[in-house]
Amino acid sequence: MSQFTTPRIIAYGQNALEYLETVEGKRALIVTDKIVYKLGFVEKVANHLKEAGLEVKVFDEVESEPSFETLIKGAEFARKYGPDWFIGLGGGSCMDAAKRIWVLYERPDIDVRTMPTPLEKLGLRKKARLICIPTTSGTGSEATWGMIITDVKEKKKMEFASQDVVPDIAILDPELPASMPPSLTADTGLDALTHAIEAYISQWKNDFSDILAIGATQMIFEYLPRVYRNPKDKEAREKMHYAATMAGLAMSNSTACIAHAMGHSFGALFHIPHGRAVGVFHPYTIQYNAKEVMEKYAKIARAIGIEAKTDEEAVEKLVEAVKRLMKEIGEPVSVKEIGISWKDYEKNLDNLAKKARESGATFVNPRVLEEKDYRKLFIYAFKGEKVDF
Repeated sequence: MSQFTTPRIIAYGQNALEYLETVEGKRALIVTDKIVYKLGFVEKVANHLKEAGLEVKVFDEVESEPSFETLIKGAEFARKYGPDWFIGLGGGSCMDAAKRIWVLYERPDIDVRTMPTPLEKLGLRKKARLICIPTTSGTGSEATWGMIITDVKEKKKMEFASQDVVPDIAILDPELPASMPPSLTADTGLDALTHAIEAYISQWKNDFSDILAIGATQMIFEYLPRVYRNPKDKEAREKMHYAATMAGLAMSNSTACIAHAMGHSFGALFHIPHGRAVGVFHPYTIQYNAKEVMEKYAKIARAIGIEAKTDEEAVEKLVEAVKRLMKEIGEPVSVKEIGISWKDYEKNLDNLAKKARESGATFVNPRVLEEKDYRKLFIYAFKGEKVDF
């Protein structure tokens, strides 16, 4: 038996924030960061919640890569306040932090650095429920049961997961990501594309995730270049916001693969934004995985309009199309282009490979890698060379 997990409600479209006025409760805690607060989004959300009769407080100390220390602080804040709604407002870091703080609030017996197995019930929703409101279009955290938290001391991104933390409500208001600069639009859009394509080739892929993965991929190829070139393109902005959630739903019910394992390892060590860190490895992981799932990649290629006589040709053109899109939106297509020196990279290769191998994404990837295989892939991605093993 399998199951497909989604938020109970996804409110979307212009003025979607007005859905908050239908929420029933007493106290809401908005979990966010300083940037989102300065943009005025917290005030907008708080005003709608107050219209619903809720008292509102804000915890705005989430970093771009939330740490265990921040989660502990947030959970202590929540216990003193006693909310019956958590509102994760911002990018993936804010929404992931809201999920984990919620878990610690309801389950103080769980250590911040550990988590029960993904399918083990946490017994949440005895004290509070969760609403996630993305202000970027990429992470898909508003639709997933994953949480990425950074171990600052170990320079490692920790992957936590539980079906219980899928938000009760996701709100997709395209006005919120409209303020994103082109670079952030590119980083987050690339993250969404990687979610969609990896969901389609994961060992846990299924008929439901497949449809969302293909649909999201098509939308991203069409609308990401448009909104990057013209941030005021309302249609493109709206479609990208929905595509990101579709990709998140697909990935959450299938799982990400080794581009994410490599990106998490690389991003934590070199402090590279998540979408860029994941995206730069994606063309090389497609080449590596194609030996096992050539037909699946070929279907993706044809779904975005690539014409080819053979599956092998289709995959080659897919890699070219992904790289062309990356260049079009100003993203690096090799690690070297990010500006990291070979000397610094080489001395960290063993650590990069070790941490990538430890990722859960390794074991659902079509080809399971050992550390030596990851090491080779990291080298190919640095140089920007075609993968041939």
